[in-house]
Amino acid sequence: MSVAAHAALTQGVVYIHSTPSSLCPHIGWAIESVLGASVKLSWTQQPLGRTLMRAELTWSGVPGTGAHLASALRRCQDVRFEVVEDPSAGVDGARWTYTPSLGVHHTIVSTNGDTLISENRLRAALAAGDPSSVRRELEIALGSPWDTELEPFRHAGDNAPVRWLHRVS
Repeated sequence: MSVAAHAALTQGVVYIHSTPSSLCPHIGWAIESVLGASVKLSWTQQPLGRTLMRAELTWSGVPGTGAHLASALRRCQDVRFEVVEDPSAGVDGARWTYTPSLGVHHTIVSTNGDTLISENRLRAALAAGDPSSVRRELEIALGSPWDTELEPFRHAGDNAPVRWLHRVS
């Protein structure tokens, strides 16, 4: 089905915060497989590691593209990434973060950029019992451990080039 057949479009960003240089072609192929278009990422050195690279890619496509990108990228084991999908007509936005040590974290994002936690997740956190366990569960629901691990890599990418791509189906 072509993109033109879908009334709603969205956009987002893929941040590859760090990856060994040997995985760069594989990451490009993974993104291409989802977007259905040729991808030429502008790789730059990640200052936090001698053999690490980083890249950013802004994309547009149908809602759900972000989930497909995150799924394809998490197959590359030694990568740290974030995929952000902006909200679109009738569809919440989302963010997927991944680190090799923590795995993948998914969160819903409101139109103003706030992280939203579902009622069921809040109830599960409250069921943890003591205040320190509740706090830990809420930190996990917010993605705080992922943010803590990725923050140094995010700042190392300030002023990096971004390229726009559009998904074709």
